[in-house]
Amino acid sequence: MIVVAGESLIDLVPQRAAVGGEALPPLLPRLGGGPFNTAVALGRLGADVTFCSRVSTDGFGEALLDGLRAAGVGTSLVQRGPEPTTLAVAAIEADGSAGYGFYASGSADRLFALPPELPAGVEALALGTCSLVLEPGASAYEALLHREAARGVFTLLDPNIRPGLIPEPDAYRARFTRWLASVTLLKVSEDDVKWLGGSPEEWLGLGPVAVVLTHGERGLTLYTRDGAEISVPGVEVTVADTIGAGDTVNAALLDDLARRAALAPEALLSLGSAGWTEVLSFAARAAALTCARTGAEPPYASDLR
Repeated sequence: MIVVAGESLIDLVPQRAAVGGEALPPLLPRLGGGPFNTAVALGRLGADVTFCSRVSTDGFGEALLDGLRAAGVGTSLVQRGPEPTTLAVAAIEADGSAGYGFYASGSADRLFALPPELPAGVEALALGTCSLVLEPGASAYEALLHREAARGVFTLLDPNIRPGLIPEPDAYRARFTRWLASVTLLKVSEDDVKWLGGSPEEWLGLGPVAVVLTHGERGLTLYTRDGAEISVPGVEVTVADTIGAGDTVNAALLDDLARRAALAPEALLSLGSAGWTEVLSFAARAAALTCARTGAEPPYASDLR
């Protein structure tokens, strides 16, 4: 089993660019949140996956749970609360890239509490995005990361930086550095690297066995603790938007590594150039299909295999 822990929310996505003097193009509500998207993508790929979060009992919360179940994602680790669902208003640029404004004050997912030890069958834990920023839940997710890593669970971290949500950047960067001792696989984007101010080579010395760096349409690069550096190109598609692309990369990496029985540090290092090229290429194809669709709509296994 793979557990994905973190927020779920509602993305409000412009249905089209503003025209003429129109200041407010119509917004379409879409199920979202980085960890939520990763869990759904894993479910669509056929993985045994469970979502760990706190979800509102409002209508949006019910729709989010329905979306998880429809994708085959387990919800036994989901906590519930009466507080509202977080909203994220997306702004889509001409190249399809997305920026966000968040409405998260007092929302349900911020009140996530550390659950009991995860089931013995859990092989991997994935975390990231807003859930590691917004307190008091952020500290609970951090504790979950450290606790499960200490008992040998494979961990993937995707910081997926949202600068507008981080009031004290230096304090966040210090926390990020501390997380790395409990991280097996770190996935970062070029924007993450620029904001964090470090480098994959530097972070490998602090804990991770491997770092995957995404370059948008230019593909992905892998760096490993033993000095390997492997790159694959992106897959050309007509981009609708980039919402959920990085989350799909997370899912594709975990799914393909699980199928190769490689969810362990020593297994990552033994994959070799050919194996890693296949894993990275699979992730690039999955992300490209997500970019070709409006909103976070990751592909199914049948789209890729």
